Amino acid sequence: MSDAPAMRDLLGADAPSNWGKWGPDDELGALNYLDAGEVLRGIQHVTSGETFTLQIQMGRTDGPGDPLWPGREGIKRKNELDEGTWDGEGAPAFPGGLHYADDTAHIFLQGSTQYDALGHVWYDGKLWNGYDARSTIDAMQKASVLPIAEKGIVGRGVLIDMARHRGKDYLDKGETFDHTDLEAAAAAQGVAIEPHDILCVRTGWMKYWYDLNDPAKFYEGFKEPGLTYSRELVEWFQDREVPNLVTDTIANEVTYEPETGVALPLHCALMRNLGVTLTEIAWLDDLADACAADGRWSFLYVAAPLKVVNGTGAPVNPIAIR
Repeated sequence: MSDAPAMRDLLGADAPSNWGKWGPDDELGALNYLDAGEVLRGIQHVTSGETFTLQIQMGRTDGPGDPLWPGREGIKRKNELDEGTWDGEGAPAFPGGLHYADDTAHIFLQGSTQYDALGHVWYDGKLWNGYDARSTIDAMQKASVLPIAEKGIVGRGVLIDMARHRGKDYLDKGETFDHTDLEAAAAAQGVAIEPHDILCVRTGWMKYWYDLNDPAKFYEGFKEPGLTYSRELVEWFQDREVPNLVTDTIANEVTYEPETGVALPLHCALMRNLGVTLTEIAWLDDLADACAADGRWSFLYVAAPLKVVNGTGAPVNPIAIR
């Protein structure tokens, strides 16, 4: 919307902020909450030993392909060596006669299930913790994904199934919810959202992508369901000290704030201002089915995005261990 307010006007000059909370050089933000005690707390929620991997498949050639933010492309994988390599003259030769395959890939670092760097989105020329946005030119010198990847993310995860709570396979385009809805869904599930929980929210949107099997229809009037901005919601995230938001949508929040049309304000309010790490395009359906079957909605969450130097994000295959 051309008449949408500036981000600073929507969020306010006194927007909740964690800048400086962990010192002037911090690049981890709210992940600092995930100390050794939080790892041990998460381990206490493993009772059956079940594991669920939360990455979508990359490079599928059947069906609709890979769900991506508009303008990005899916992985382009290419065979460099295969059995055909050994058919011609001058083929490699190894003692014993072994053959092998090799391939390469060209990928958007945020072209699959992925972690955003804290410096991935900004406004008014400042990244997380007040770093100058000019530090992103040519390479993300500050608040890249590397510190997140070096730390790894381990703690108690809790899954809030908003689609199931509302009696749907998947939420509708542009359907919104807020922190009070999360609390209500948690109460209905019989679980509490506790301080320092890694908050996983299922909308069913990845299931919708594969069930619909029609990228053109999926992206028509592109507006994902998700959390929507309010000052109260941001304060809730700050008060709960949420380190990491994980969703099964491409951008973690409703694409355009309904009242003003501002794009992705929670990326700015939560990630840029509070240092909440965002994880997108997660596959949560199998985990949700298991949680619903036995009523256990908390688990040990473990994630290790790739250690990409100066990266704005990195692919990841998180694991939920029940």
